[in-house]
Amino acid sequence: MSPRAQAGPPWRLHYRIEAADLHAHLFHVTLAIEQPAAGQRVSLPVWIPGSYLVREFARNLQRLVARQDGRPVPVRQIDKCTWQVDCVPSSPLVLAYEVYAFDHSVRTAWLDADRGFFNGTSLCLQVHGQERQPHALELVSPRPGWEAATGLTPLRVGKRGFGTYLAPDYDELVDCPVEMGSFWSTEFRAGGVPHRLVVAGAAASFDGERLAADVQRICETTIRFWHERRKPPLRNYLFLLNAVDDGYGGLEHRNSTALIASRRDLPRLGEAKVSDAYTTLLGLVSHEYFHTWNVKRLRPAEFARYDYGRENHTQLLWFFEGFTSYYDDLLLRRAGLIDDAAYLRLLNKTINQVLQTPGREVQSVAQASFDAWIKYYRPDENTPNATVSYYSKGALVALCFDLTLRAEGQTTLDEVMRALWQHCKAGPMTEADFAAVLRELGGRSFAREIAAWVHGTRELPLADLLRRQGVFALDEPAQLQQRLGIRIDETGGSIRLKTVLRGGAAEQAGLAAGDEWLGIEVAGQGWRLAKLDDLPLHAGAHRRLIALVARDRRLLRLELQLPATATTWRLVQREPALAQPWLGGPT
Repeated sequence: MSPRAQAGPPWRLHYRIEAADLHAHLFHVTLAIEQPAAGQRVSLPVWIPGSYLVREFARNLQRLVARQDGRPVPVRQIDKCTWQVDCVPSSPLVLAYEVYAFDHSVRTAWLDADRGFFNGTSLCLQVHGQERQPHALELVSPRPGWEAATGLTPLRVGKRGFGTYLAPDYDELVDCPVEMGSFWSTEFRAGGVPHRLVVAGAAASFDGERLAADVQRICETTIRFWHERRKPPLRNYLFLLNAVDDGYGGLEHRNSTALIASRRDLPRLGEAKVSDAYTTLLGLVSHEYFHTWNVKRLRPAEFARYDYGRENHTQLLWFFEGFTSYYDDLLLRRAGLIDDAAYLRLLNKTINQVLQTPGREVQSVAQASFDAWIKYYRPDENTPNATVSYYSKGALVALCFDLTLRAEGQTTLDEVMRALWQHCKAGPMTEADFAAVLRELGGRSFAREIAAWVHGTRELPLADLLRRQGVFALDEPAQLQQRLGIRIDETGGSIRLKTVLRGGAAEQAGLAAGDEWLGIEVAGQGWRLAKLDDLPLHAGAHRRLIALVARDRRLLRLELQLPATATTWRLVQREPALAQPWLGGPT
């Protein structure tokens, strides 16, 4: 017998993932625990890191049974996501269960006759007390011809990707999503590191070479940003992109990312022109790849160890999501994938999104970070009035720090980010660490700016800082929804109010979310409205009118005063040379 055989397998926990029924969307999971504790407890996470909402993954778990020494062992559920097995510690324990998988998002799991996908947080029970032990994951092909892709370390894997993978602990096991099916795949190197791009569901017109080349440029630019000429802390990296009819989003992982996008947004063979939708997709790629450093390694101190059974609160999402949102489009510009004008249009959109959110005057980005679990990820009709996005306003906070540092001539936010990486040893970070590095590199305390921009609700000094870069903010007429202070849904040939913004003309008139706006009365005449754009046609020069509204099957007549003027920002670059060190210069 060989020494390796005598030592046994290099894991204590083994998960076997196979399809129970493709058409019923059921995975079958077998978990073998080599050395269970007496009364072993297991649980399924209630959330997935990177998406700050309790999603209750255990609701999809069913038919949980346990056996030890070939005999059934009682299993008792003790809370919404935890079970206790009445086993003894003397022999291996085997659990078997099914998981329903029918969520197309990047956060959970999917299984049908065409494709399989899962995050470990949806399928893999956490074995209490053994989270730091090596975990093995065995993937069994659900049908002939399928391939599998994951960022886990292969141990015994066939050419199609099925077989056994190894993770050093539970955190890494559930941080490596798995894609299965018939997909397009290619490989490239960036910063000397092997990268793989997997795309499922693409149409025949998909230009994979174009996407791979553009993603490679993003990766090269991001690696240079963080490490200049040094090798990045990556052995490999995997992009998993699911192309669907309608969808958009991404979720970062330590050495991979899961993405979803409309197949219409992918580059097409024979088309050289870049669409706005494709640029948005590249921005998503840039965002999730930047997270490889900023949140997966450099991360909030509260995330030093994840607690998968409850909310993990931090006030630092403005930094880890907001600053990432600042750099995602900026690095597209520095990679040469967009020009100055395209970048400023994207920045302009972010600025107007924040300025049109009354909640920016109610809640700071630090508070919004802490409340992400109950506000940002649980939006309702009042969300824009009560909170602000730590993504968009956080990006503008990053912009303010960057342009302030550049104006003062001591350093840049690029240098601050790299110094933080070294200062925190690519690990847990606090706001105090950020303040200390700002002071060290910037030559003064930035406590006042942190208090005002991060913990305050006053307007950011955007116009003045942009002007110093040769970029001017001009006022232009706002769209009708913005003038009225509403957000609407016009599907089905009617106007339904989704949100009524605080302090707007619609709120002052008494309109409410959920109202169906049927028509108006003006100058003694009544007019039916099929779409909001009909309002100026029928109102003409009149600013006072009656809004005819249906609410709870009642018809209401509400006096509406149309605002005389309302404006939004339009950024104009008048002195391009001033902005080149910022937009196009070396990182």
